[in-house]
Amino acid sequence: MACNLSKRPICALTSIAEEASWFCVCVLVTLLLLNSFKETRITNDEDVKGSRLLDRACDETYVVGDGETLHSISDKCGDPFIVEQNPHIHDPDDVFPGLVIKITPIKSRKLLR
Repeated sequence: MACNLSKRPICALTSIAEEASWFCVCVLVTLLLLNSFKETRITNDEDVKGSRLLDRACDETYVVGDGETLHSISDKCGDPFIVEQNPHIHDPDDVFPGLVIKITPIKSRKLLR
């Protein structure tokens, strides 16, 4: 693009804007390409019922599943003090699917001592 002397500052700003827009286009295309190669994992954690309920791991953070009670979780995970470690549980009988609780199995407590 040819610029005459009177329009040189405007021409410089225009060329900077064009370069910036091309840079943005290149970044967007790169991000789109990288996103298309992203690994996708399909997990089906919505329905965990029946015998699959017993196969779930007892992590430090545990999400209560359908049909579980604090007693069944305590037996499965080896943590008899679930209510004491989760002050947000006011009624041990009011446990619902999706409730997030903290689990500390007795084995890990012995290791901490």
